[in-house]
Amino acid sequence: MLFSESWLRAYCNPQMNTEALAEALTMAGLEVEEVTTIAPPFEGVVVAQVVTCRDHENSDHLHVCEVDAGTGELLQIVCGAPNVAAGVKVPCAMIGAVLPGNFQIKKSKLRGEVSMGMLCSARELGITEDHSGLWLLPEDAPVGMNIREYAHLDDAKIEIKLTPNRGDALSVVGVARDLHAVTGAPLTLPEMPVVAPTCECVLPVKVEAPDLCGRFAGRVIRGLNPKAKTPQWMRDRLERAGQRSISALVDISNYVMLELGRPTHFFDLERITSKSITVRWGREGESVTLLNGQTKAIDGWYGVVCDGDKPSCLAGIMGGDDTACTDETTSIFIEAAFWHQAAIQGRCRKLNFSTDAAHRFERGVDFSTNAEHIEYVTKLVLDICGTEETRVGPVDDQIINLPERRPVTMRIERCRKVIGMPIPADVMEETFRRLGFVYTRTEEAFTVTPPAYRFDIEIEEDLIEEVARLYGYEKMPDRPPMQRIEMRAEKEATRSPHDLRREMAVLGYQELINFSFVPEAWEKDFAGNDAPIRLLNPIASHLSVMRTQLIGGLVDILKYNLNRRAERVRVFELGRVFCPDAAVGDGPWTVKGVRQPRHVAGLAYGDAADAQWGIAARPVDFFDVKGDVERLCAPLKPRFVRETFPGLHPGRSAAVYIGEKKVGMIGELHPRTVQAYELPKAPVVFELDVDALLTTSVPVYAAVSKHQSVRRDIAVVTAPETETGRLVDAVYEAHGADPRLSSMTDFRLFDLYRPKDAAQKSLAFTLELTAKGEEPVSDLEADAAVRAVLDVLEREGATLRA
Repeated sequence: MLFSESWLRAYCNPQMNTEALAEALTMAGLEVEEVTTIAPPFEGVVVAQVVTCRDHENSDHLHVCEVDAGTGELLQIVCGAPNVAAGVKVPCAMIGAVLPGNFQIKKSKLRGEVSMGMLCSARELGITEDHSGLWLLPEDAPVGMNIREYAHLDDAKIEIKLTPNRGDALSVVGVARDLHAVTGAPLTLPEMPVVAPTCECVLPVKVEAPDLCGRFAGRVIRGLNPKAKTPQWMRDRLERAGQRSISALVDISNYVMLELGRPTHFFDLERITSKSITVRWGREGESVTLLNGQTKAIDGWYGVVCDGDKPSCLAGIMGGDDTACTDETTSIFIEAAFWHQAAIQGRCRKLNFSTDAAHRFERGVDFSTNAEHIEYVTKLVLDICGTEETRVGPVDDQIINLPERRPVTMRIERCRKVIGMPIPADVMEETFRRLGFVYTRTEEAFTVTPPAYRFDIEIEEDLIEEVARLYGYEKMPDRPPMQRIEMRAEKEATRSPHDLRREMAVLGYQELINFSFVPEAWEKDFAGNDAPIRLLNPIASHLSVMRTQLIGGLVDILKYNLNRRAERVRVFELGRVFCPDAAVGDGPWTVKGVRQPRHVAGLAYGDAADAQWGIAARPVDFFDVKGDVERLCAPLKPRFVRETFPGLHPGRSAAVYIGEKKVGMIGELHPRTVQAYELPKAPVVFELDVDALLTTSVPVYAAVSKHQSVRRDIAVVTAPETETGRLVDAVYEAHGADPRLSSMTDFRLFDLYRPKDAAQKSLAFTLELTAKGEEPVSDLEADAAVRAVLDVLEREGATLRA
């Protein structure tokens, strides 16, 4: 928000210099980002009038002028500006003047003609970059007056950086209102006299979308002067607020927006062909040509103001070219509407441009003063563009659906506790009085009804913040914590996601942090997901959906590294994925219809180990990464069950189970995906559910047996497709049910033999038995345990090898 200091002081003028004023605004929460003067230092420049102007005899572009600079005699000055002419008033740098850049003006001779000064452009005085000609001053500029004093060039431009919740401060009056509250200086608001109608001209307006437009005020004015010039005072204020003067009507609309925070729109009444306006939501297939010349396709997400039923403007964002005012406009319809915040937010991002109007409506605009602001705009239009034939219609003010201003209660003791100071209740009351809030007070609390221009007052903490910032942040003491802080011990059976990150780092993986929104192709390639959650306003066109997997981001970073000649890559990410789930409701940490579990995913590419003389080089494979997953899950024991997944090699992938719950997947990237993403070789990837890994078992003490363990080897044959893991799981399941296996402490595979062209494979297991009492495991007990294991294996299709 940029404005001139003099404009602000016209409404609130505290007795403090510019630096103190900027400090007061900053400490009140309106951070002053920059303070600059209108013009850099210079001296010796006055208002002058060109009395005569003739062509230089020895030049085709110079002019010899006689200039009245208020000295009592005419000065001869040679000037080369194309717009110099007799009668114009311009800045004149006198002999001895010093211009920006330490440029001194001296008596000189140009091609034989004496020049007693210099006529200046705005650029030569450091005011603007306009160097097309002299700075032409108004006809009523007093000759001989110092130009800095006449044009208020010692005024300052103040730029404040606002937080998104302070939409009320996007106007000079809004800033003045806060300055009044902070300093106590009198607040003088612009007068808004009622302009009596002089005709019955009314443009019918129909609002069909109360969730789009809460209030619509309008007025017809006919018989205006289309050639009227914007007054210099208004042009100065606009230009010093960063707005270029365009035409009188456009300037009035921009001025009111900057002064009052009220975006308005002027329609050329004669270009409204249907002689009526409709406010509704857009429809699929419609389009509108805007004031910036762009034609935008719209749908039901955008609000539109229609000429009859034809979209003419984007509601709250930008007017349309079809009904825009031109240099020939003599009749206008003024619109001052209240558009609901939710109906405007996000639309500009999707349209790929922003407007000052939308910037304000997104944050909330005062909905209680539409009619008064129409009267104010009317007065400005009549004062600047009015003629004897001007006719003014009545104000048509439709109130459809205004936001409810719910009272907010602030407990006095709660305020003191949060701020940390014993602020008197009378000071709190003075805060609300200066802010213009309507309130009631009891011994325990204040109940405040927020004004229509303060959309940021919703909860108790908002009122506490108002008390703190007006009381003065600088008055708050720096105090150390008064309570002893004790570290709370974590539960022994749990671990944090950071523990998983640390374990991945130990395994040699580097962590990534990727966007949660990804290209739609990733979801189809890596998750087989044809219906991901789509973003309404993506930050980039290709990042259009929310991810349900992390592998796409890992592969993307792998490509990035391979393009930079990396040969061995180990990366991982721990983050949330976003899955549609109708069972999820809205909550403090949830969004309706979206489940957001945390996943950890890893990718390994290149050699299994760094190049060294002790280990032969070989590419990383499924079993290397399987070992990494087992270490990540430990002390939990994962099981790996053959299964196919989108994006993974169907013969080299598996589901990961912990107990009976599937917690993730592991495998080599599918050859088709490898080719699509232009990878030289297939990486091995895995992805696991984080929450399933955070709860672990607690170690249980058991005495070490006094006797040596007994080991028996068992060799069986089975069909080639039989999964070894299923055989091991079956034996462990029987361990708790079959008393013959009560002393079993370990059962694992140690050998596999698969002859070529054989119809069976041979598996060799080790069975370990440990005595749990005082007596060792006998041969009879060992034989019974072996028999029990064989019974289980035979039920699973494996027979003892001959």
